[in-house]
Amino acid sequence: MANYHYDEAGNMAAYFIISVLVIILLPVTLSSLASVSSKPLELDNGCQCTPCVQRRADVRRRQRGSLLSPKFTRKALLIIAGWIAVAYLSYKVAHAELENKVYNPFEILGISTGATEKEIKSHFKKLSRVYHPDKVKASINETVEDIANRFVDITKAYKSLTDETIRRNWELFGHPDGRQEVSMGIALPKWIIEGKNNIWVLGVYGILFGGALPTLVGRWWFGNRQKTKDGINAKTAAAFFMALTDNSGMKEVVGALGKAYRWETTWAGNTTGLDELERQIDEKMGDQWKEVKDLVAPGGKCEGTEQRALVLLYAHFLRLKINNEALKQEQAKLLLQAPMLLNALLGISAARSWLSPSLMVMRLHAYVMQALLPGKTVAPQAQLPGFHDDADAPEAKDLASFISHLEDKGDDRITEARKAAEGWSQLDVVDMSFKVIGESLVTPSSIVFLLVKLRIRRPLQGDAPSPASEKTAKALREEKEKDEKFLNSRKDAEDIDDAAPAWAHAPHWPGLRKPGWWLVLADDKSNRIVVPPLKISDVPASSPGKERDYRCYKLQFQAPPNVGLFTWRVYFVSDTLVGEESFRDISLKIDDISALNAEEQTAEDEISDPEEDTLAGQMAAMRGGSVKRTLAPEESEDESSTDEEQQDGDDSSDSD
Repeated sequence: MANYHYDEAGNMAAYFIISVLVIILLPVTLSSLASVSSKPLELDNGCQCTPCVQRRADVRRRQRGSLLSPKFTRKALLIIAGWIAVAYLSYKVAHAELENKVYNPFEILGISTGATEKEIKSHFKKLSRVYHPDKVKASINETVEDIANRFVDITKAYKSLTDETIRRNWELFGHPDGRQEVSMGIALPKWIIEGKNNIWVLGVYGILFGGALPTLVGRWWFGNRQKTKDGINAKTAAAFFMALTDNSGMKEVVGALGKAYRWETTWAGNTTGLDELERQIDEKMGDQWKEVKDLVAPGGKCEGTEQRALVLLYAHFLRLKINNEALKQEQAKLLLQAPMLLNALLGISAARSWLSPSLMVMRLHAYVMQALLPGKTVAPQAQLPGFHDDADAPEAKDLASFISHLEDKGDDRITEARKAAEGWSQLDVVDMSFKVIGESLVTPSSIVFLLVKLRIRRPLQGDAPSPASEKTAKALREEKEKDEKFLNSRKDAEDIDDAAPAWAHAPHWPGLRKPGWWLVLADDKSNRIVVPPLKISDVPASSPGKERDYRCYKLQFQAPPNVGLFTWRVYFVSDTLVGEESFRDISLKIDDISALNAEEQTAEDEISDPEEDTLAGQMAAMRGGSVKRTLAPEESEDESSTDEEQQDGDDSSDSD
């Protein structure tokens, strides 16, 4: 019958807990250290105006700390607590006494395993004189029972090495008393299963497996069901779907964004300073503010989370100063969440192929970045430091002429305005064409690529790209090979050399921002999108010294099933700078597949004519085409003349 005993010291349970903690903590710690020790972002590359430099400095301070000065987040504190628990349990296990040691009489007697019987007897006599119960007196640290048990162990060890029967038991069964009962160890302290503690142990098990575990699984399951693939609440997606129509303008798009915060935010009820902000907004906007609130909540019943979000959002648009630090943090959180919501809104609009609302959603990104009132026509110079609206920024043809105008006037704002204009990103379209891999024509229902070559041009640098005629034939051939290689790849953007990102001019945005654009192929006559928008970024700056100072992007789609000429428009919409938008008209000619076959046949004929004695040559001769005659080596002139005479005779007989 087995003899069960419990781990009174809890060592086995400690081993189990240490193993589980290390399995969890090790990958989490390595990933955290990798993110901390990774190379910090290069924040000096970008707009050099003072507001942008100060903004990037604030972002640098909010970045994660280094290994020497870490920033203690909730995750970091949990990791530290976990490793402290591992260290404590490891120390406890390392200094615990082992209860199940292998019986070793040599170790008990303190002699080497090669000692002779005479040496064993002599050593036992010495130990008897020292540890015999009659020789040792009890003390505070050692009782009479401890002294007797120690001498019993010494005697058993001596007999295990000198008595034949006892030695055989030790060699066969590992114990001088012979076969022992089967001992089953349970890796739990005994106090856990004691009757007086049953109610507490069962309570802990009930909380863990009956409450905490189902709660975690339920939150994960229902949380995933409530989120769409874009990361927004399902109710938000439904509101977006109902809020847009094919003719929605900027007001409707802003109203849809305001509705989203009903389900996307869970802020506290601290409203200190919120009423004052709304009063300032009402003074500046008047009836327009009431229209916005009515779009978010029909009937003007905009309250609670929606009102809070809408006030903070429009305080950002109007660049109102917020004195409450808590409201500032909430506003930053709201703004950083806005791009995700707008991307989801754009996805819903583009899925229904609506051009007008899709363009409005794209443009709203830039208004949020530059803190400008949506829907209002804004000149590019109004986004420069020190300028807010068109009244402060006099009209000018472009940024270069505006900077010249400020210099002529001797305006004090010229220094910061020039710094911002020098880092301005204007998209330059190098080339744009439709391509079909391996074909020279576009046939119905074929897979077509819109190949676009883009680069960034700085308004004040006056970049003048070299004309295509200056390129050598070798350079043109290499360029064509690279384009074909890119078309055959699975990527939407061509690979370029890694470079530090040039941060865009966005002094009012609470984070970092790289300039980006949307590429949209649309049929503006029917207000429909032909291909879903493609987000492009990391566009290289123009460099006249390079032969290839641009980057290729592509849109893939299936050609229409009918033959004809389709006139479409390609839009380039900035997601960072208001007004940096352009479009180009482009035509797609769909040819009949027979034209492709005829062209291929013409190309084959130009290569060589088929031989007369081949099947292709016979078919070409039947069509009246040219063929190559083949003469056998054994043919002679006599045979040729005989054939001609025979042919003449046949002709004469036919005439008769």
